[in-house]
Amino acid sequence: MKRGISALLLNQAVELAERKLSVEEEEAKRVAEMGKPILGEHPKLEVIIEESYEFKSTVDKLIKKTNLALVVGTHSWRDQFMEAITVSAAGDEDEDESGEERLPSCFDYVMHFLTVFWKVLFACVPPTEYMNGWACFVISILIIGILTAIIGDLASHFGCTIGLKDSVTAVVFVAFGTSVPDTFASKVAATQDVYADASIGNVTGSNAVNVFLGIGIAWSVAAIYWASQGQEFHVQAGTLAFSVTLFTIFAFVCISVLLYRRRPSIGGELGGPRGCRLATTLLFVTLWLLYILFATLEAYCYIKGF
Repeated sequence: MKRGISALLLNQAVELAERKLSVEEEEAKRVAEMGKPILGEHPKLEVIIEESYEFKSTVDKLIKKTNLALVVGTHSWRDQFMEAITVSAAGDEDEDESGEERLPSCFDYVMHFLTVFWKVLFACVPPTEYMNGWACFVISILIIGILTAIIGDLASHFGCTIGLKDSVTAVVFVAFGTSVPDTFASKVAATQDVYADASIGNVTGSNAVNVFLGIGIAWSVAAIYWASQGQEFHVQAGTLAFSVTLFTIFAFVCISVLLYRRRPSIGGELGGPRGCRLATTLLFVTLWLLYILFATLEAYCYIKGF
């Protein structure tokens, strides 16, 4: 059928070419030929593609932030130990504006040698691919718990040596030492996430775990033990009520500041103009120092608590 139709069309074309066309047919042919693709005045085109380093750096930054938020992990112990002992440039961008890899600075080397012990220690944690990440999660929790217990004991001995009360040692040294990892984790979350929810939620979630899970489990174990011995478990409140009230007041001030920073002129809870950043940082550091000051004065009976 296709061959028959093709032959028929070919015969018609040959017949039209042999006989003389009328005026109407000439006009129709001219109009039909106007729609055919033909070469223009410039039959050749040269396209030069140049790489835009600005666009590349922007895309790489977005891809890096997206991938780090979704695929954070390692594949083997070798990768972990190589990353732990390798000095890398600090910051979110490993490349400068020209696209070349940025070399570590003197500050990067100093920070590396100060933290290499902890890097190698936590490189012993199983990679995230083992047991779908559960091995990494369990071992990390155990190591963090052991380090927290060691820090607490060292702070208690240090306070006993220099004559500080346990409540002052707790709010100054123990809280500061155990909150530094949360601070760095929040910083990483703030730089890798589009919004500030992850960084602020990390700190509040950590405090919630410390209060509800840490104190709850410790007191529950102690209460069960003393109940099995036929005795009651008593905990002296001490300065807890004053500390919690003071912390609640300062926390309300911090939340009010974060809500105020959501104005379009500032741009969000984190970042914004330089003046707003410095003012917010100064305010939060001042609140922390005031909390330590009031807690210490109340512990040594310079001010009356409740």
